[in-house]
Amino acid sequence: MRTIPDPAAALTPAGERIHDVAARLFYERGIRATGVDLVADEAGTTKKTLYDRFGSKDGLVAFYLGRRRLRWQRFVLDRLDGVPPGLPRILRMYDALEEWLADAHRGCGFVNAHAEIAGTDHPGLAVVHAEKAWARALYVEFSRDAGVDDPETVGTGLFLLHEGAVVATTAGGVTDAVGVARQCAVALVDRALAERAVAGTSSASSPGAGDSVVDEPVR
Repeated sequence: MRTIPDPAAALTPAGERIHDVAARLFYERGIRATGVDLVADEAGTTKKTLYDRFGSKDGLVAFYLGRRRLRWQRFVLDRLDGVPPGLPRILRMYDALEEWLADAHRGCGFVNAHAEIAGTDHPGLAVVHAEKAWARALYVEFSRDAGVDDPETVGTGLFLLHEGAVVATTAGGVTDAVGVARQCAVALVDRALAERAVAGTSSASSPGAGDSVVDEPVR
């Protein structure tokens, strides 16, 4: 299979039309339900042009996912710009998610794609995994900035709240799922900071391993 075009690079006008049509159909109808004939027809081009630009349907799917990943990441980073590190950035992530979901009635496009291509050697799988790893890494980074002792665990917990809110909003019909996730995120970080404070107090009040306790002489 030919090399998949770089999602960050501009395509020819025909290539951009093919991508735009495919992105809409893959998200709205699903990957398997969308054939290259339909994409080419709605884009006003030919299957040959589609194959010339993307190599195959799998290549087009991977390109679509790559473009969606870039769009999501730019969306998030734009909304994080200027926000202080730590808990404020964590909460802004949930704000960005809530805003994104307003135009994503079928939920997470990456999860939807994974449901269709998992267990194969599809090139789009690497894009899906990379997107989820990126989001989790942000939560870990922001947890570290917040000063918790175990940012990996806390950050992963915040990421799971994020992912759960997506499913609850779309498949579960929970209208305030992101708001609840935000409240849980605050509680999770507050608890982690409280545990650190308690551990620090206990450490300061207990003699160290190399310390000795000597009674004052009786005078």
